[in-house]
Amino acid sequence: MVALETAEICHLYISEGHNFFGHHDKVPSRFPMLDVPRIRCLEGRGIEGDRFLDYKDNYKGQVTFFAMEVYEGLCAKFGVTDKPPSVFRRNILTRNVDLNALIGGEFEIQGLRFLGMAECSPCHWMDAAFYPGAEAALKNHGGLRAKILSGGWLSRR
Repeated sequence: MVALETAEICHLYISEGHNFFGHHDKVPSRFPMLDVPRIRCLEGRGIEGDRFLDYKDNYKGQVTFFAMEVYEGLCAKFGVTDKPPSVFRRNILTRNVDLNALIGGEFEIQGLRFLGMAECSPCHWMDAAFYPGAEAALKNHGGLRAKILSGGWLSRR
């Protein structure tokens, strides 16, 4: 297990509904991403108040992570100054974490344990939500899907 002691939690987001997920060939919904000071992770279920809570048994995306460094790099690459990191609809935005290195392994943040399952593969919505070309630029940098192995509160620090 990897303890992410130097990980910084920059943002924590929840949303009560899906805007893009399951909306292929449909108009996206408009559920806001709420930037909250802490989230309650429920073991094997997801995040309290989030759209993926109890989505499916053993779901690989109970929680999602995204790197602030990737967001900042995309803003610089495309000259974007008017889009918050919430447009990517990931739950936990980190700094100082190699998210791809966590795929297939257990890791711990603030005493909570997670299992890195897979990359959050970018989809065609990224070009509309952020900037044309974002989907391609996010290949292999789309974030991390994870399962919650031990529940509790996670806070921004």
